[in-house]
Amino acid sequence: MGAPVTKATNYRVAPEVTRALGLEHGLTDGEYDRVVEHLGRTPTFEELGVFSVMWSEHCSYKSSRVHLGRFPTTGPRVLQGPGENAGGIDIGGGMAAIFKIESHNHPSYIEPYQGAATGVGGILRDVFTMGARPIANMNSLRFGRADHEKTPFLLGGVVAGVGGYGNSVGVATVGGEAHFDAGYDGNILVNAFTLGIVAHDKIFRASAAGIGNPILYVGSKTGRDGIHGASLLASSEFKEESEQMKPTVQVGDPFTENLLIEACLEAMAGDDIVAIQDMGAAGLTSSSVEMASRGGVGICLDLDKIPLRDESVTPYEMLLSESQERMVVVAKQGREDNLREIFERWGLDCVPVGIVTDDGRFRATYRGEEVASIPVDALTDAAPAYNRPIAAPDKPAGEALDLGAIKEPTDLTATLTRLLASPNLCSRAWIHEQYDCYVGANTLVRPGGDAAVVRVRETGGGLAMTTDCNSRYVELDPYIGAQHAMAEAVRNIAVTGGRAAAMSDCLNFGNPEKPEVMWQFSRAIDGMSEACNFFGTPVVSGNVSFYNDTLGASIPPTPVIAMVGLVKDARTTATIAIEKPDQIVVLLGSGEPELNASEYLSVVHGCTGDRPPALDLEAERQLAELCARVIERGHVSTAHDLADGGLAIAIAEMCIAGPGIGCDIDITVADRFDTALFGESGARVLMAIDADGIDSVETEAAELGVAMTRLGSTGGTRLRIAAQGAMLVDAAVNDLHEAWSTALPKIAAGA
Repeated sequence: MGAPVTKATNYRVAPEVTRALGLEHGLTDGEYDRVVEHLGRTPTFEELGVFSVMWSEHCSYKSSRVHLGRFPTTGPRVLQGPGENAGGIDIGGGMAAIFKIESHNHPSYIEPYQGAATGVGGILRDVFTMGARPIANMNSLRFGRADHEKTPFLLGGVVAGVGGYGNSVGVATVGGEAHFDAGYDGNILVNAFTLGIVAHDKIFRASAAGIGNPILYVGSKTGRDGIHGASLLASSEFKEESEQMKPTVQVGDPFTENLLIEACLEAMAGDDIVAIQDMGAAGLTSSSVEMASRGGVGICLDLDKIPLRDESVTPYEMLLSESQERMVVVAKQGREDNLREIFERWGLDCVPVGIVTDDGRFRATYRGEEVASIPVDALTDAAPAYNRPIAAPDKPAGEALDLGAIKEPTDLTATLTRLLASPNLCSRAWIHEQYDCYVGANTLVRPGGDAAVVRVRETGGGLAMTTDCNSRYVELDPYIGAQHAMAEAVRNIAVTGGRAAAMSDCLNFGNPEKPEVMWQFSRAIDGMSEACNFFGTPVVSGNVSFYNDTLGASIPPTPVIAMVGLVKDARTTATIAIEKPDQIVVLLGSGEPELNASEYLSVVHGCTGDRPPALDLEAERQLAELCARVIERGHVSTAHDLADGGLAIAIAEMCIAGPGIGCDIDITVADRFDTALFGESGARVLMAIDADGIDSVETEAAELGVAMTRLGSTGGTRLRIAAQGAMLVDAAVNDLHEAWSTALPKIAAGA
């Protein structure tokens, strides 16, 4: 089964455990004392390793647990909230969507291809371990400056890793986002999202039960890759020596993962499995301990039975290895042979390595010696939880904007072209064309728009999904900025024809030991929680990634929202593309554009401002309802959210996304032309509507109290934007497309 084992002498390396060794493992002085207190003795070397990973920030959430409880996690559609491998919601017809987003940031900076690839592999396992067949992947990526010397290498490696794993495993990558900012020069972010489908009565939980039930190890063999990935790589700042930590980055095999998916789903279709869990961060240790904790039982492992790639792997390494494509299964007694037959038929190991016990302890033996015996509660419920100091920064982010000092460009057409070629507004085709977005034949709205939509064949409907966060907004005001991320996610779902239902989050922040970082974190959670309650989108899963710092500098706070929405009928969806002439272009919503925090201000004038745009959650909710309603009724098939870059960028993207059809629009300018064209706000959407459907949309808008303004019509091959008798923008769509489409390949090439 798998690669042959290297013939070598297996030995136990067990150095003397001291306080100093505990500190080297990432424990504090106080935590080491607590370990000794829990055990009533000095830990063994293996026990020290177990405590270090289970009490790490990455596994224990010790700095965030006291805050995460403020999230709403229940609702009429919620079938599974936080606490399992992934969250789940009811999507009708007896079916559930299972989904989660998770970070793989530090490994992807150290080794971008494998870091990103194993991030995809890990989130896939979180979903199919619950019995769901994965049908869609997405991602949220953050890189440093486009002209930073490492950006081409990191961008190329991460995108190749995401595509290489997702394409090979056979799950469509249907969308995502990518952003460039100097704040990520030394610490990129790679957040991976997966969604799967399962019947309600086939959802599996990872809760060990049944005293005497066997513990089975299934999947690939164990090697040394990934050891201390959770504790020493993901739970600490980057330092000058951090790039020497490549051995802590796992190595993935998507072809084995594909076999593992099919074998697990086949096995879960029977009645032989009690519980199943992915060996993710902290590997065999965390999967076993978490299953035991959920079930209120103990687990005893026989490490002599662990399938190894190399017989010299020590018991310490077996417990901490993060080798990929491995699962732990609690089987019903007497059913082991049934499961072994399934997994071996798929070419995978399936080996009994332990049993469920009634003593509430995590035990491990090796060559007749007990190398670990720890109360399960000491590793989980009794893990450290810190209410760390919180303090607003001494100096607010950004500086007050003096509009009088901001000179309007004399050539607004050239400014639009320049913005379309800027790193954060240019085409992402170079990225998503490396992904297979059609495998499985369920993709209805592909990458490149506001949200992706996949078909759910069992219900006749669809699922819309998006990942969103404007970190500039969050840095200026974590509360409002996080709400902007929520509102944009809801809009992005709505303009495809969906209604936002629930979300997963990936909260990427700096060092939690800094009071200002915890202030950002706490304020962002408060803002998100209020918006979740307002939109009725509970948090069903998620991830916290702290210590995203390099040499003491923290990343911009980046709480990424992964929103999932329901599309009533898979036959009625909308895209951003203008597909035909003689349609009426309308602006929906009453958001007022502002230059503060805009991409235009950053790119053209090199400044930021001191606050994000104003936000009206009620206006957002009404606008989202209007969009979903008119699209599902078949009145509209072209709609686009106004976000980064404002109105001019949005209408240009609509022209570029189609066959090159232009449009002529006339806007009203209250003050400055650049504000009207490139200012940003919430609660605005553009639509292109057939003449025979415009009255229906106007009627719906009036009923919901949403402002609607006719701007012009589609046609020709040029984009023209006029205001008060002056032509502000006049450009050939092909020229705009050329600037927009060629920028990212140049960045990737280091040009």
